[in-house]
Amino acid sequence: MYTFSFEKLDVWMETKEFSKAIYEITSHFPDTEKFSLSSQLRRASISIASNIAEGSARKSYKDKAHFTSLAFSSAVEVLNQLIISFELHFISEVDYLKLREILESITNKLNSLRNYQIDISNETK
Repeated sequence: MYTFSFEKLDVWMETKEFSKAIYEITSHFPDTEKFSLSSQLRRASISIASNIAEGSARKSYKDKAHFTSLAFSSAVEVLNQLIISFELHFISEVDYLKLREILESITNKLNSLRNYQIDISNETK
């Protein structure tokens, strides 16, 4: 079976595992949040991985960097939602801090990937 380039990226693998953790955490949210904060967190976390994957299929490094930026934006969106979830007592402080730490690792990797993509894009001009 062919392995696509995004599947080899540490940041994509970490994001995929992060999305699964978000699904697990949100499964314990109140039923009233099923179609709001819980759904939003799940979609935003998946958006991080999806943008990494979609960007990997783009031809130019400038386009790749654009999708990496979108993934970064989705990660910041997830952080916002985690903060709200914690303040509403939907998640424990331990879970909040663990998820925030993983998200910090993801955003650092996305930032490095984007910088690399922009550097390569500038070199090919």
